[in-house]
Amino acid sequence: MNKYKKLALSILFDAVGYVSFIIPGIGEFIDIIWAPASAYLMTKLYKGRTGKIAAAVAFIEEAMPGLDVIPTFTLMWLYTYALKSKDTVIEV
Repeated sequence: MNKYKKLALSILFDAVGYVSFIIPGIGEFIDIIWAPASAYLMTKLYKGRTGKIAAAVAFIEEAMPGLDVIPTFTLMWLYTYALKSKDTVIEV
């Protein structure tokens, strides 16, 4: 999958998470459904060990009240494509 398509999906999924924060009363019910769904989607977007760790973080972030403002998917995209070193090469 193209990294920019993954960014667009990440922003979309973070926006879905914000919906529960915006709508009072209904938000808690939405979080019950969205927390496991976001964890699943995170493992599909980002493979491997880091994807699994990000899925656990996404689940906790969506399940805990008041943490919905954290853009977990977008932060994972930044980590994957902007911060994470692809190859560590030591030149002598």
